[in-house]
Amino acid sequence: MESIREIFRVGKGPSSSHTMGPQHAAQIYLERHKDAHGFRVTLYGSLAATGKGHMTDAAIKEVLSPTAPVSIEWKPQEFLSYHPNGMTFTAIDAEGNAADTWTIYSVGGGALSDGQGENDAFKTKEVYSMNTLKDIKKWCIRNGRSFWEYVGENEGDDIWDYLDMVWHVMQQAVLNGLNHEGVLPGPLNLPRKASTYYVKASGYKDSLQRRALVYSYALAVSEENASGGTIVTAPTCGACGVVPAVLYHCFKQHNFSDIRIIHALATAGLIGNIVKHNASISGAEVGCQGEVGVACAMASAAACQLFGGSPSQIEYAAEMGLEHHLGMTCDPVCGLVQVPCIERNAFAATRALDAQLYATFSDGRHLVSFDRVVNVMKQTGHDLPSLYKETSEGGLAKNYSDETESEALGQAVD
Repeated sequence: MESIREIFRVGKGPSSSHTMGPQHAAQIYLERHKDAHGFRVTLYGSLAATGKGHMTDAAIKEVLSPTAPVSIEWKPQEFLSYHPNGMTFTAIDAEGNAADTWTIYSVGGGALSDGQGENDAFKTKEVYSMNTLKDIKKWCIRNGRSFWEYVGENEGDDIWDYLDMVWHVMQQAVLNGLNHEGVLPGPLNLPRKASTYYVKASGYKDSLQRRALVYSYALAVSEENASGGTIVTAPTCGACGVVPAVLYHCFKQHNFSDIRIIHALATAGLIGNIVKHNASISGAEVGCQGEVGVACAMASAAACQLFGGSPSQIEYAAEMGLEHHLGMTCDPVCGLVQVPCIERNAFAATRALDAQLYATFSDGRHLVSFDRVVNVMKQTGHDLPSLYKETSEGGLAKNYSDETESEALGQAVD
């Protein structure tokens, strides 16, 4: 497996696969063609279907248009064989001819691939020799270590500085989201809710107050993402609110130290890394189970470790976090990372804490392993029709109209 740095990327929202990835691809292509007289970019499949809502075209034009005019071609019904998020860059010379064509894929979490398998130019160095949680757990038990120590053994000491930076960005995203008010960008006119939930939480008794605060933290980060703010992919932009919400809650409400939070982040990254290596974290490939579901598994494992869970209990918490999101579709209304994405982050954060508690009460023994759930998630994702995988053609996104929603709101008011 690759470094967990690939799971925790710092960038701007709203989408790691539809915004961060394409923008990075445009930067690479521009370096090769600084003398181009024009650019044509063709977006395929899921990348085209929800690209406008995810600001894919804006992200690409921001990079290329200062050099030469950019035309965007949208082909939502045409899926390239390697991945649903395919795009082709073409440089245009002074005579109007195509000078060079480059096809690239945004495969989730901001990562890119040229589709060449083992010869992939974007494949980073593998730093882990074991790729399943079963084998890693055996190592931990045999050596009397925890999962975060396994991360340190493989990544080296500099990983702690990187995760310290990640933790600070996550905290700032929570604070930014709690302090921002107003309406999120896009046609839904969706109001921010994080600050309201945070204020209202003070009116409840302790147990409900803590749950309401977790909601507010997750909403804060997800709303920052939806507005193009700076966040950390965990494992993606669309699911970026879950892990920060759980860790910020543990930090503020239970007084865990920064170093223990950073160790928990390492465990969370390891869980996400296993899924990325053996299945997918791309909503366009496996649905929202690969984004919010994986984020919940990551947060569940991190929380369980913080509260003293054994390797078996941590594995159980992660398994429950992912298992109970199996089959979750990716059906963003209007192609925006807002409905149902933002609420899903809030619910997944509290579900992660429930999984942690359930696992901690157990002895860690359970019938279905985390690795098996990862395999089932992968197969389930492949079995889902494309209209449920970030194309906004099915589920909640189907036949949406402002008029219909306005009528519903009017009835609610009446």
